[in-house]
Amino acid sequence: MNRADGYGILGLQAGASLADIKTAYRRLAREYHPDLNPDDPEAEEKFRRLVEAYELLTSPEADRTQVSQPQPTPDIRVEVRPAAPPDNLSLADRQLKQDSYQRLQQLLRQRAFPRAVVLTESLAQRLPQDPDVRQWQAITYHRLGRHLVGQGQLEKARLYLKKALRTDPHNRTLWAEVEQDFRRLERLT
Repeated sequence: MNRADGYGILGLQAGASLADIKTAYRRLAREYHPDLNPDDPEAEEKFRRLVEAYELLTSPEADRTQVSQPQPTPDIRVEVRPAAPPDNLSLADRQLKQDSYQRLQQLLRQRAFPRAVVLTESLAQRLPQDPDVRQWQAITYHRLGRHLVGQGQLEKARLYLKKALRTDPHNRTLWAEVEQDFRRLERLT
């Protein structure tokens, strides 16, 4: 795991402050702890990766010059997991998935949401059963919806926020974020 993966697992932008790293870790640790999720077979693996990311980003060897500078709060705190190649994917599909993940991260940082939607939708057509791709697609819809709220395009924002929930209905963190956005929509209308 590299530092970029660690930030992604914690749902933070690269260069987040130590305080932001700790806050994100505590929040996600409560959510993914295996003792709190006995019915989730992936809880232990999620928690292990979370701890690994936290230790990497807070280790004494970590480059503190970048981390100590204040950074803007990210638009979304939903975890975007890096691609984990399933055994049933061909080598070409694994490479496509990995390349698409890197490109998606760039598009989201650049706030190029329409292009990110096209990327995730085409990837979802190619890999319709892949849970990572479904999550990336939902997060992309959410980011676009949140952006549209800021632009005052409230009806279009509402459509994309609902689409995010339909795409990844079991993502509790996403639900919490979208609920906040719907409350914001209510205040604006």
